[in-house]
Amino acid sequence: MWTPDKIRETVAADKVVLFTKGSRYQPMCGFSAKAIGILERLTDQFTVVNIFDDPSIRPALVAFSNWPTTPQLFIQGELIGGSDIMEELAAQGDLRRRLEQAQVPLR
Repeated sequence: MWTPDKIRETVAADKVVLFTKGSRYQPMCGFSAKAIGILERLTDQFTVVNIFDDPSIRPALVAFSNWPTTPQLFIQGELIGGSDIMEELAAQGDLRRRLEQAQVPLR
């Protein structure tokens, strides 16, 4: 069972964690596919958590982040946002900088 504490542990365990609808190789919505694509252009060092793997993930995620939509990107435990925010940050170069600051190996 997922709880906000388990979400906290998950985002603390890896430098980059993306909660999505579907998996890294089979996203189940366009926004999740966009978010995965943005990250894959920058690095292969990220964890994907499929919110459909367990019905308790999504409510725990929303309770933890206070953000109602998916995908949700966390870098070093900090909520960055969803695919639209990721797209904007990537276009400005800020997403790359955040990954560099977190010492994530980049492409």
